[in-house]
Amino acid sequence: MTVPACGSPPAPAAPSDHGSRALLLDLDGVLLDTRPVMRRAWQRVQEVHGVALPFRDYERHLGREFGDIMERLGVTDAEAVRRTYEAESVATAHLAEEFAGIVETLHAFVAADWRLGVVTSKHVDRAAPLLARLGCPFATIRTPAGAGRTKPAPDPLLLALVDLGVDPASAVYVGDMAVDQESAARAGVPYVHAGWGYGQPTAPAPETVSSPRELLSLLPAKQLARRRQGRGRKDPGSGPPDRQGCGTLDPAGLAGGGLDAPPHLLPYRRHPDPQRPGRR
Repeated sequence: MTVPACGSPPAPAAPSDHGSRALLLDLDGVLLDTRPVMRRAWQRVQEVHGVALPFRDYERHLGREFGDIMERLGVTDAEAVRRTYEAESVATAHLAEEFAGIVETLHAFVAADWRLGVVTSKHVDRAAPLLARLGCPFATIRTPAGAGRTKPAPDPLLLALVDLGVDPASAVYVGDMAVDQESAARAGVPYVHAGWGYGQPTAPAPETVSSPRELLSLLPAKQLARRRQGRGRKDPGSGPPDRQGCGTLDPAGLAGGGLDAPPHLLPYRRHPDPQRPGRR
């Protein structure tokens, strides 16, 4: 599939393929532990803008778009606060860490021909560099920069599935906050709660997994067996089998319109060495 060049008209929506499956994931608390980044950014907001609210008040509303959180907290001059928060978030992004097993799990789904997508309320300038670090070929990324309402509305999930050409019943959304659960319910998408994240599920109690590797239970047994058989089949000198065939998201491509264009396939480049430096 060809990636549309920056500046070209968006590709038409992929036809619905009833045999295709999609795994959609939230970012904060699901893919990466970004709490240290958010805490530092909120401290900066307190220093610059004299906001007295503690971080726990901000954290209680995670999953919602930043402006929505500011309104709920009664913070005035929200745009100036946003600029401070985002600048500090970008400056301290190195403090975020991927959750153990998440990358290998995602590549297991790719190997099983599932389509990956991210649906987050984090704005593109903060989301792109974090996702680029994971080195996973996400086929769509939906942020508040795109069309439609933000979580807990169903819009971002449904738009992501339009990008992927997958029906809601053939997808799963993995989140960690009540707004994720509500968004999935309103979109008609099965929801799995990430027990390693920041929030608690609400009633009715959804399926909950305690680690990223437990998501592999979503894969049919025959797909897991095929993956196990394929492990270790690699050319001499190549990287570990779990990292083979992976791409690295190109932040330059994302900033050029790859996010929420919407494309079918975000720009990503293959890395020449799967055992690249800088990975944990």
